[in-house]
Amino acid sequence: MRGSFDVCGCFPTGRHYPGIADRLRRSITAVAGLSRAFERDARWAAAKLAVIDFETTGLSPETDRIVEIGIACFEAGALTSLKHWLVNPSMPIPEQARAVHGIGDADVAGAPTFEQLAVELVEVLRDHMPVAYNAGFDRAFLHAELERVGLDTRGPERAPACSAEVEWIDPLIWTRELYRDDSSRKLTDIAARLGIALERAHRAASDAETAGRVLLAIAERMPGSYAEVIGLQAQYAARQEVDLTWRPRR
Repeated sequence: MRGSFDVCGCFPTGRHYPGIADRLRRSITAVAGLSRAFERDARWAAAKLAVIDFETTGLSPETDRIVEIGIACFEAGALTSLKHWLVNPSMPIPEQARAVHGIGDADVAGAPTFEQLAVELVEVLRDHMPVAYNAGFDRAFLHAELERVGLDTRGPERAPACSAEVEWIDPLIWTRELYRDDSSRKLTDIAARLGIALERAHRAASDAETAGRVLLAIAERMPGSYAEVIGLQAQYAARQEVDLTWRPRR
């Protein structure tokens, strides 16, 4: 389906929940996390999208740092630009992290710091709807880095992705719903399932572009408006968190 909820009460995945469509329509006016830069009924798949991916020194946004940034910008379903920066994290890159993304201390020795890139990065993200595969990870790192360099993530929106109040579209949440029977929803596996090439896995620009192409490939099976997709995504995410929490106990 496209653009509205199925009147039969099905989620966009096709799973039937009696009465859910009416409840979702009534609750859509109360959707949290929308950016003021976009109309609630904007067709998100045709909007300007900024698909963001970071490679980092580790998993904690409080103690780790970004070492590579990739941003794939799409508009009306077409790739319009692909940005890439190596970032000097001002700390050693642990071997465990280097083994994942292949970026070592020597690679970033002459690279700019995040502070030196921050203004340019924010400008690239301006007027774009933020997207990331496993968005909670990248969103937390971006906001932590912005706060460290003195940019207020709770002030007026410099760019939607930079606002702590704005939720990002997350293709991972949607692939977990649409491909529930698959053994893996890793970006590499979902891209292969959809016939999308991933040239350099775990490198930021390649991952960002691939995540954007995955999202657009499943767009026809998602709600069409900005408010609908963010509202339903929040409900999916909450249920998935419960499922992931309890699965090991079953």
